[in-house]
Amino acid sequence: MQENIETANNIDLALELLHVQSNTSFDVPANQPVIRIGKPNELIIPDINVSVFAGTDIVSRQHAEIQADGNSYYLIDLGSVNGTFLNDVLLEPKQRYLLSLGDRISLGKDNQVTLIFQHKQNSPPKQIMKTSQTVLQPQVAPKAPVRAVDKTSKIVGLALMVASTILVAANTHVGIFVRIPGVLLCVTGAVFLFQRRFHRNWGWVLIALGAALILFTGNVFASINLFAILVSAALFVAGYQLMTTGKAFNYSLQDLRSLPKLFKK
Repeated sequence: MQENIETANNIDLALELLHVQSNTSFDVPANQPVIRIGKPNELIIPDINVSVFAGTDIVSRQHAEIQADGNSYYLIDLGSVNGTFLNDVLLEPKQRYLLSLGDRISLGKDNQVTLIFQHKQNSPPKQIMKTSQTVLQPQVAPKAPVRAVDKTSKIVGLALMVASTILVAANTHVGIFVRIPGVLLCVTGAVFLFQRRFHRNWGWVLIALGAALILFTGNVFASINLFAILVSAALFVAGYQLMTTGKAFNYSLQDLRSLPKLFKK
């Protein structure tokens, strides 16, 4: 089958994905390195938008993608909720699987949304309406894909940023050094105010002098644990990245959930 794909590319035969349930076809351009499959949101419009079809409530926003590598095509599940199946075999998320002509790609369980990877037919099936049809344009230079940040990543990111702030506050100590002469002047002034044999104005003068001495000779200090600074900075950066890109240090929440599976292997 792989030889058939290479032959098709050499003689300029087009490829397509056929949506079985609606008999609708999507072109697979040979000059586009990545073709994303899913449903649109306010940030991302997938190359192949299946939201207009029935039964696509099981399809994730960023469900799967097809990568072109020379004359080979690979299918990758992007960590979808209901999984991606290739010829009824469930794919491991983020792993590349080689595609052959005639392969059946199912988005979710029970073959409710099925695409067939094949040569473009001479009498093409019906096309979806222009307003929702996939717009596929060749990429002059690969660009970093815009990643939609899910609600969970935003909440976790915000929680990490708040935790970093609390950690800094809990490990920061602030104090004031006050010199004794200024305190003594204030105390003496207070005594003058409560003693009738002394003129009250002298009391206010002494208090003012003491306050001025404290103000100009006192020192404010702050101390913080160095380890707390490092941990807090890491938490803040990780939280900010999760909120803005959905990944922290190139790891998403989906990647962290899959770590126990790796250890079991």
